[in-house]
Amino acid sequence: MTLRPPSGYSGSSSGLLAEAMFDALGHEVLAEKAAALGRAGERAEKALLRLKNHTGDEADRAKLLKETAGFVYAWFIQRELCGFRRHDAVIRDLQIPREVLVRLGAA
Repeated sequence: MTLRPPSGYSGSSSGLLAEAMFDALGHEVLAEKAAALGRAGERAEKALLRLKNHTGDEADRAKLLKETAGFVYAWFIQRELCGFRRHDAVIRDLQIPREVLVRLGAA
């Protein structure tokens, strides 16, 4: 069984079919970027909360600090891929500690 595009997409207006297909792909890419941004943000927030509530020794804190900086860095990269170039608001709202920002080279 063969499928044909609707008559509005056939003939001389075949460019419209390609444009519609690209638009569908573009929407899919944007949806995946948004989902990835959300996942990265959740990981960073959880790591920041673990760092804030840490009560163990300094060796454990250093390991947790390194891990948190990695998650925050990945989140910042994902934000930039989505077009968010400035991170000032999220740094302020989430109260990202200076010791994490120093590891990112942002302070």
